[in-house]
Amino acid sequence: MGGAQDSALQGGGALQAGAAMQGVATQGAAAQGASAPPEGGGMSGGGGSLFGGGDSLPGGRRPSGEAPIGSLPSAGGKLPDGRRPSGETPMGEAPGGYGAGQAPLAYRMSPKSIEDFVGQRDIVGRGKLLYRMIKSDRITSIILFGPPGSGKTSLARIIAGTTKSHFEKINAVTSGVAEIKRIVAETENSLLNPHGRTVLFIDEIHRFNKAQQDALLPSVESGAIVLIGATTENPFFEVNKALISRSSVFMLKPLAEADVRALLERALRSEDGLGAHDIDISAEALDYLASIADGDARRALNALELAFLTSDLSEDGRVRIDLEAARNSVQKRSLAFDKKGDWHYDNISAFIKSMRGSDPDAAVFYLARALAAGEDPMFMARRVMICAAEDVGLANPNAILIAAAAAQAVHMVGMPEARIILSEAAIFIATSPKSNSACKAIDKAMHDVEHTHTGEPPMHLRNPQTQGMKDLGYGEGYLYAHDYENNYVPLQFLPDAVKDRVYYEPGGNSYERRLAEHMARLKGGAGPGAGAGHDPKT
Repeated sequence: MGGAQDSALQGGGALQAGAAMQGVATQGAAAQGASAPPEGGGMSGGGGSLFGGGDSLPGGRRPSGEAPIGSLPSAGGKLPDGRRPSGETPMGEAPGGYGAGQAPLAYRMSPKSIEDFVGQRDIVGRGKLLYRMIKSDRITSIILFGPPGSGKTSLARIIAGTTKSHFEKINAVTSGVAEIKRIVAETENSLLNPHGRTVLFIDEIHRFNKAQQDALLPSVESGAIVLIGATTENPFFEVNKALISRSSVFMLKPLAEADVRALLERALRSEDGLGAHDIDISAEALDYLASIADGDARRALNALELAFLTSDLSEDGRVRIDLEAARNSVQKRSLAFDKKGDWHYDNISAFIKSMRGSDPDAAVFYLARALAAGEDPMFMARRVMICAAEDVGLANPNAILIAAAAAQAVHMVGMPEARIILSEAAIFIATSPKSNSACKAIDKAMHDVEHTHTGEPPMHLRNPQTQGMKDLGYGEGYLYAHDYENNYVPLQFLPDAVKDRVYYEPGGNSYERRLAEHMARLKGGAGPGAGAGHDPKT
């Protein structure tokens, strides 16, 4: 299965489901303590119920913990309303029919073999590298990198169940160098580990500091430790380069909606899941849970479990889950956001490239995604200003003015209204003609200044602040442009060392064509310069 898996339910959705399960379990456990009538008879107090004379609760149900008069429920028996009596614990089921003593649904639905794994076909599909490594028990050090609920921990559990090597699991949040040294020492002890090799799964490996990661290197290098690292962060930034070079990195992606739906359907059928219960869930509810999970199987399974736990039995003893119940089980779509993580940089990169690529729909989408996840609106406003200068530039000189005004307005107004201002500015930038001629001009000039000898400004451009400087030739020969026709006079302005360099090459857009034509007229009708996409003959 492709994701009900990572870190044994450390995700946010599990907390809701776990709390609900705990409430049900506590009620059942309390009932169990009060529900054991003397053998061969009914409840004390005249052989009736605790409520007197065998009275039932409204709806025909008996009080929690009360057995039918004169007998205990048979194993596997149910009350008239279809539920199991509180206090009875069939195999694999907690008191009250569900809850206490059971692992959460997402954990129970972890795949037992690689064939059961759902999703990630590009890396664990039949014949793929990781599939072959697991099937042949020839695992080398690997790092599994992907979002929550994509299957990292499930793959580690599959490896643990198939490898003949000693398997250890630690979490980088709670473990340190001492734990690593213990595992290494036990691996090297032939009595404790005859194979001389340990497959070590480290969850959240990006939380290890450099010293902790360095402690693994000698054993990983020798092959005594086969490392399986799992991380939601980009390992190329967060994991020691030496470990990366000794490992194969597999990138897991969010599960497809169809895969998440398949996992939900499997959970409804499986005896490990909810198969022992009579559940009627609508297609709309299943579709909603599969969609709202955003590729996180654990989140989807937690929501299904919560919907089941909080839905009442119908008169025919079935649990019915409709679209409203599904929505109440997971009310807001989960949005990953980390100001220093990949999500932040990937989303802002997509936003800028959408504006540059003249796609206003995509620009607004990535803007909305950032704002909904809690991105600072002023950060977004600064990106818009940068794009206005770098990518629109002289093709539409008003773009930088619009972007600057938008940034000021965002600063003054704030959210939620700032979203409208940012949307207007982003759409304006995306729909404007594009030119990077200003960016290329300054980059070429910066390169020359930093890497070549460029000389000094010509003497006639230098400022003669004193008579002595005038005597040395400062300012001599300078001509004031406004004293001449068209406010132009042909002078050398670049230093001698780079006097023939051309930094600004007008783009082929209409505005820069006019600029090029104007400059050509000033310089004697030589014709507009050949800019990007511009035919100098036109």
